[in-house]
Amino acid sequence: MSTHSPGWLDKERIIAGPGFNRWLVPPAALAIHLSIGMAYGFSVFWLPLSKALGIQEAIPCGPEVGFWGQLFTTRCDWQISTLGWMYTLFFVLLGTSAATWGGWLERAGPRKAGVVSAVCWCGGMLLSALGVYLHQFWLMLVGSGVIGGIGLGLGYISPVSTLIKWFPDRRGMATGMAIMGFGGGAMIGSPLAADLMTYFSTPTDVGVMQTFIVMALIYFAFMMAGAWGYRVPETGWKPAAWTPPPAQVHNAMITQRHVHVSKVWGIPQFWLIWMVLCMNVSAGIGVIGMASPMLQEVFGGSLIGVQAKFADLDKEQLKSMATVAAGFTALLSLFNIGGRFFWASLSDKLGRKLTYAVIFVLGGLLYFSIPGSSAAGNIVLFVSAFCIILSMYGGGFATVPAYLADLFGTQMVGAIHGRLLTAWATAGVLGPVVVNYMREYQLSLGIPREQVYNQTMYILVGMLVVGLICNVLVKPLDAKWFMTDAELAEEKRLAHERAVSTELVRSRGARGADRVNVIFVVLAWAAVGFPLAWGVYRTWLSVAKFFAS
Repeated sequence: MSTHSPGWLDKERIIAGPGFNRWLVPPAALAIHLSIGMAYGFSVFWLPLSKALGIQEAIPCGPEVGFWGQLFTTRCDWQISTLGWMYTLFFVLLGTSAATWGGWLERAGPRKAGVVSAVCWCGGMLLSALGVYLHQFWLMLVGSGVIGGIGLGLGYISPVSTLIKWFPDRRGMATGMAIMGFGGGAMIGSPLAADLMTYFSTPTDVGVMQTFIVMALIYFAFMMAGAWGYRVPETGWKPAAWTPPPAQVHNAMITQRHVHVSKVWGIPQFWLIWMVLCMNVSAGIGVIGMASPMLQEVFGGSLIGVQAKFADLDKEQLKSMATVAAGFTALLSLFNIGGRFFWASLSDKLGRKLTYAVIFVLGGLLYFSIPGSSAAGNIVLFVSAFCIILSMYGGGFATVPAYLADLFGTQMVGAIHGRLLTAWATAGVLGPVVVNYMREYQLSLGIPREQVYNQTMYILVGMLVVGLICNVLVKPLDAKWFMTDAELAEEKRLAHERAVSTELVRSRGARGADRVNVIFVVLAWAAVGFPLAWGVYRTWLSVAKFFAS
């Protein structure tokens, strides 16, 4: 093996020197997650894109132009249902790319993965801009859907193992902070995109192409800064005055050993946690998609002070009610984001297994209560239940990396988390399909709109029961699954965790160079905190319309 000087992307180059402040790593992770989190908000582009040619009114495609025809047509506008395939590709590619390249990420390090993520996500948006300009939807699918989806997967898992190694004393809180950023990305990106499209739109252009270009450049700057800010601790590093908890009975769920990613497909506990995540996400993602129409159909005109059912409202009343429902959706997004930090931090106190048990039991009771609160016309109970449910949906995402680190060790937790995200890809299809088809089936039976969701709620309760059972069955791993000392030493060698590398870098002037002034730490947090605060403010303006109704 040839020796060479480590480049600025190599893992050897980012081993932190003495005095490095670990609180610089979470804002680096947030810079990347807030950028790729815009994947959740891409629906803000669907309506303008559906009128990209007609501008004021869409130019409809004839019946002879099917889905494949819309990929290449330049004569008619895309349907919103066709545009939605980009959203599907995001989360399928996120799961598959995280599973495929998770092992490479552990060895290459978070900086290299972060740079690749930035190039893919932002390059994909630029390719999508070209697709808008040429009116070629296949370019948008390849750009944002496939290439951007790969960037999503790598960006999503890039900070996981690094944060867990920097915060062994607060694993849940550390990963909760980063994954909170992914939930918050759309909260910043959606209003920003709306403002930019308004600015760039003209009588002959909807302004989407220019918006893609500007957002790609902004995101690239943020993501590269985040990637540059990543550092990994030396092998064996631990926070000052912290000692690892002893391996006692009450602590049996937290191992001090490590599992190789290549073995996880055969470990029962991996599949149990896979089901835990899949069931929690399936239930939550189904609710996200139907929360707004459900509120409108269940409560009808009472949302705007009119005593009439949904089917009896006129066009202006429906428009007023849609504004109220948008505020409700914004409120849910705040709870989704806050829940990621709250439940993940709580898991540091309660333990991951008990935290998930609370999520499933409480979630099941809340889903079960919704038909009752709907029938009683109690909007306060209805909205409260959905807010708590969405907080636990987000909390499930944020808690699972720490759960994996507890059971499988920290050496390859990022790669293992990548493979677990195939559960997310599965849930992204399963949840909406169950909810949407059940709704259509209930309507076909002639059941009133305000009652069509009752059976769906009970199905979601069943999903959470399955998740609860799987969580109960999780137990510490058998010793046969862990790496031997020799295997662990080899993996650390491949992951460039060598004392020689550390000394090599430091001998070239790096010693003490990582010591950072606290003012710089504050500035790093401000760089991600201000956009997040702006996003919360814009979201709260929308929430205010709901409370004003």
